[in-house]
Amino acid sequence: MNLVDYPPFGLCLRLANDRVEVLITTTLGPRIIRYGFLEGENEFAEVFNPTQPLDPTEWYLYGGHRLWHAPEVRPRTYVPDNQPVSYEVTAEGVRVIQPVETLTGIQKSLEIWLAPEGSHVRVIHRLHNQGVWEVELAAWAITAMAPGGSAILPLPPRSTHEAYLQPVSALALWAYTDLSDPRWTLGRSYVLARQDPLRSMEQKIGLHTPLGWAAYARRGHLFLKRFEYHPEATYPDWGSTVEVFINDRFLELETLGPLMRLAPGESLEHIEDWYLFDEVPTPHNDQQVERHILPRLLQTGG
Repeated sequence: MNLVDYPPFGLCLRLANDRVEVLITTTLGPRIIRYGFLEGENEFAEVFNPTQPLDPTEWYLYGGHRLWHAPEVRPRTYVPDNQPVSYEVTAEGVRVIQPVETLTGIQKSLEIWLAPEGSHVRVIHRLHNQGVWEVELAAWAITAMAPGGSAILPLPPRSTHEAYLQPVSALALWAYTDLSDPRWTLGRSYVLARQDPLRSMEQKIGLHTPLGWAAYARRGHLFLKRFEYHPEATYPDWGSTVEVFINDRFLELETLGPLMRLAPGESLEHIEDWYLFDEVPTPHNDQQVERHILPRLLQTGG
């Protein structure tokens, strides 16, 4: 692990092996601003405008990967992350810690580990209640992906009417969700969401899936994230475990942890495992997901 200058974000912590690199901001955050193959382009979107004067009291969309707490509500969710973070080198990587949010009493931190070989990254998201009141919230891990790709969300395993008389999942729709938008492909086993830089209208869906993964395919690369599903837990946003938000600049691939009540001094964790593959075509239907995406999923252990 070393420090490198990564304009316009300044000094970043760098984790790298012979395959991929990860850059974590120190001047703001906690935020992972880059994940990609060595000498390759960033798989994450960067949307920071360095010419824009910064107001420390405003929240800015820098891009990369960030940690929020759900459900989304102003002003709690949009507490600015413009201040420098502290960091600690661990035996397996690095931990970055945000100052306690004055408004909420919550302290966010990310612990990042990169495998010695391959592309596997583990990100441990923590929310710590440093306030004086009990709070109810969920960890919300949000990755802004570079434009021009497609997200893949798995629906729960399919079966027959005779075998399942009760619903097995839910699709959360926002007031601005338009299922007739051509960026959506609703299949039998998967929901596909395409990012299109020529379409500015925002779109969002949430999905309750027990399968514990979501992916994004772009320009022959596949970013895949895995997470743990807790079947007895209550999830925010009508039970959503994964969500996708789209605009004309990026696509956000999001996972959520269970809603939990944290007493003062308590904390929660939400873990994502990331993998990056090359030579993977972007799928356009269920059959192509099964042909091109599922074999890579199996390589990650399931």
